Amino acid sequence: MKVLIVDDDEMISDLWAIALKKEGYEVLTAMSGKDGLNQAKGKMPDLILIDQIMPDMKGNDLLRMLKDDQQTKVIPVAVVSNYNESQLMQDAIQAGAVDYILKYQIEPLDLVNKIKTLTQAAPAPSNT
Repeated sequence: MKVLIVDDDEMISDLWAIALKKEGYEVLTAMSGKDGLNQAKGKMPDLILIDQIMPDMKGNDLLRMLKDDQQTKVIPVAVVSNYNESQLMQDAIQAGAVDYILKYQIEPLDLVNKIKTLTQAAPAPSNT
């Protein structure tokens, strides 16, 4: 199972990657929305975690790009953020996010368990 983490906070990405790798996940990371979009198209992960605030774009904008693209629209996407602004959360869910995860409320092990739940509930991406 392949998870793409799109977050400009390298410490968070590394922490989550370590926890996911311990559970047998293949982890890809991207430090920008543009790189995340390119990796999503090229590597077709089973789940994408997107930070809401990045230097080049907002997470909801990347989410919309992924859901508007025929190739990547089937990949489940969860938005992760320290911002619990209700409008951002609603926009993410309406744009197709399977979850909105608050970074400051989740420990790495809890994130792993949440990812297990999200990937079991979502259809597998198709490479066609």
